[in-house]
Amino acid sequence: MTGSEASPSFRLAYVPGVTPAKWVRIWNERLPDVPLTLVAVPAAEASGLLRDGGADAGLVRLPVDGTDLSAIPLYAETTVVVVPRDHVVTAVDEVSVEDLADELVLHPLDDVLDWQSLPGWPAIERPATTADAVELVAAGVGVVVVPQSLARLHHRKDLTYRPVSDAPESRVALSWPEERTTDQVEDFIGIVRGRTVNSSRGRPTAPAAAPAQPKRKQPPKGDARRKPAPGKQGGKNPRSGSGGAGKGAKRGKPRRRS
Repeated sequence: MTGSEASPSFRLAYVPGVTPAKWVRIWNERLPDVPLTLVAVPAAEASGLLRDGGADAGLVRLPVDGTDLSAIPLYAETTVVVVPRDHVVTAVDEVSVEDLADELVLHPLDDVLDWQSLPGWPAIERPATTADAVELVAAGVGVVVVPQSLARLHHRKDLTYRPVSDAPESRVALSWPEERTTDQVEDFIGIVRGRTVNSSRGRPTAPAAAPAQPKRKQPPKGDARRKPAPGKQGGKNPRSGSGGAGKGAKRGKPRRRS
């Protein structure tokens, strides 16, 4: 699909915890005539939204579901454990998965971490969402391990968090349907990759105009400086050094004596 077939606006989906504000600001500065609309979507539903045309591109969490979606990895997040402020974990700056072996670790249904083996003791029932899991932690029921952005999103004054050094990381990517790589998608790719406004993105550009040649300076009209005709001396005839008149000079009348 070409840029001319794209809609006049750009719809950007984003999953919880991802903050697109910086990129949206740059978009509005560079493309003020193309409105950007943000579409919030749960992480598990992001791929389906892009396929159904609900957004032109999305800031999602990897892995991307399916081969029909393109993805550019952007960054990886620190993984943290959310605990009450009086929890023993708060005595250290960082913990490992092994340090959580004796903890009741909640594993919400919308967990975005790719665990090979869940840490700690599992709860009898899995919370439906990360928000529900954080509420249980605040009530003194276990702990939860999440990307740092989600810990900040669900921040509470009675809770805190610490990094988990060897836990899986969540990676954030820009994704879009491969068959709908529009000019506007290319514009946003350039923004997230840090391209400047003048950098090339592969679009054909008009050839540069040839530099204008400086105009030759013309002599003013009526200029008396002309080339002498062949065989004639240029300029006025000078008088001879003996005081004689030059050739062709008129003689004056003799003065009458008194």
